[in-house]
Amino acid sequence: MKGKINFNPTCGMIISLFLLIAVPTIAEAGKISERNAGPASKIGWSVFTRGGYVHQMDTDIDNGGSFSVNRFFVQGGPSYVSDKGTSISLAVGYGFDGYNFSGNTGFGSRNPWEDIHSLRFSIPLRWKINEQWTGFVSPTIRFTGEKEADFDNALTGAGFAGFSYRYSDSLTIGPGIGVLTQLEDSTRVIPILIINWKITDTLSLNTGRGIGATLGPGLTFDWRPSRVWSFSIGGRYERLRFRLDEEGTVPNGIGDDLSFPIFGGIAYSFTPMIRIGVLGGVEVGGELRLEDENGNTIIKENHDPAGFLGITFSARF
Repeated sequence: MKGKINFNPTCGMIISLFLLIAVPTIAEAGKISERNAGPASKIGWSVFTRGGYVHQMDTDIDNGGSFSVNRFFVQGGPSYVSDKGTSISLAVGYGFDGYNFSGNTGFGSRNPWEDIHSLRFSIPLRWKINEQWTGFVSPTIRFTGEKEADFDNALTGAGFAGFSYRYSDSLTIGPGIGVLTQLEDSTRVIPILIINWKITDTLSLNTGRGIGATLGPGLTFDWRPSRVWSFSIGGRYERLRFRLDEEGTVPNGIGDDLSFPIFGGIAYSFTPMIRIGVLGGVEVGGELRLEDENGNTIIKENHDPAGFLGITFSARF
């Protein structure tokens, strides 16, 4: 018998509040990059949290209809750092993507899905090999689907691993790889290039992840004219693939949302450990796809560029 998860917004908010309550003992904020994360984590046990809210404005879908999205994500958990530089964490994250489709024709008229919930568990491990080389590995398991989706049919796994080499105080670079299983699709293997380049005392270039529950690499320029203010511009690849429930247009089907956000942001650090920011930008190259329960495409449409605005936070102590 297939297990189900009735993942309603109230359940999601309870998880979110639990993670936010954990803030007072934070050690590692999840930033777009290691450079942006602030001072090195202190030795011993601690807890971290990060998250944000983004509103994607209404945009037209090719061949009919339009849609908008409200996205929320929070992540947190315990972390341990040894005196030799090895660190291990348990990261638990919850994401909510609330879609609003409209229109009398095309993709929008189908109202193919509404609220998507994501629950993710990962165990990032990082160890110092010597003064120049550092290794990392991060196994992950996640549920992504509508609230009545079959739990076991909405699970995927992933693993990320690689090495970084510290050429100097201003440049760290290294290779990595990501292996990701997908709902009713072939496993993806993604090459990763890690860059942490301090171009000047205030300007840096970094690769890393965004704040959401989506998957995909990014590239960010970060300018810090002072200890409290920072400004950034960047872009990344985002993809959210999820299982639909039994009551929708396509019972037990698959939804797929792909885009390339280009963004700018401003952040303020209340302390070296607590930070809040605002961001805005536009999603380009957007594509929506509806598939049956076996992954066969029913309809696929591109959509116009979509503007978005949001707020982010991170903290550690």
